[in-house]
Amino acid sequence: MHNNNDVRIVPVHIAIIMDGNGRWAEKRKLPRIMGHREGLETVRRVITTADDEGVRFLTLYSFSTENWRRPEEEVRFLFTLMEQNLRKESVELNKKNVRVRFIGQRDQLPEFLQKSMSDIENLTLKNDGLTLILAINYGGRQEVTSAVKRILAEGCAEKDVNEELIEKYLDTSDIPDPDLIIRTSGEERLSNFLLWQSAYSELYFTKVLWPDFSKEDFLEALSSYQKRKRKFGGILR
Repeated sequence: MHNNNDVRIVPVHIAIIMDGNGRWAEKRKLPRIMGHREGLETVRRVITTADDEGVRFLTLYSFSTENWRRPEEEVRFLFTLMEQNLRKESVELNKKNVRVRFIGQRDQLPEFLQKSMSDIENLTLKNDGLTLILAINYGGRQEVTSAVKRILAEGCAEKDVNEELIEKYLDTSDIPDPDLIIRTSGEERLSNFLLWQSAYSELYFTKVLWPDFSKEDFLEALSSYQKRKRKFGGILR
């Protein structure tokens, strides 16, 4: 366990846009799918490090609503890879007291993947260590749109609509907003990820491609966060 003199500066919730698998493979003249396979090693490493550092929630952007535009073969491979790894890692994650959850539109995903998602959620449901949130078929705009539709369907009066009500209908209703969002591979944008929740998140960008993102890189992002002063629109006292 990493010892920190001031536990408050460990982010409660870190969210990561795992970018650069394809470029990692292309740089090595390998098929793009090899980059995704290699990226899974980084996922394991990051989960362990976040847990050791005392992070309570870790959200990984695994497949966005826009990723359907990729070649059909790559999308099919991604879903198969996700499903295999959920099955493979479920016992280990459960042993580590990790609770696994999902956000996004799961009803559009292949049934074999949906089944493994439900299985690992049920298996880890009572765990109270790190909560690992996997965003699969997730898009921030779609999430807010769905929340508004549900609010309208329930016939809420206009006077009752406020930020708290909208948050109640989001996929993340009982999850704290991310304190820190990390994006790898040198891109500097949110790409439709946790748009509502990231209003006051600290952003950290690194040029390191996701498969190369090491424990040291993660700790560097943490160190950058710990040097920042968060004002949430107010003034530092």
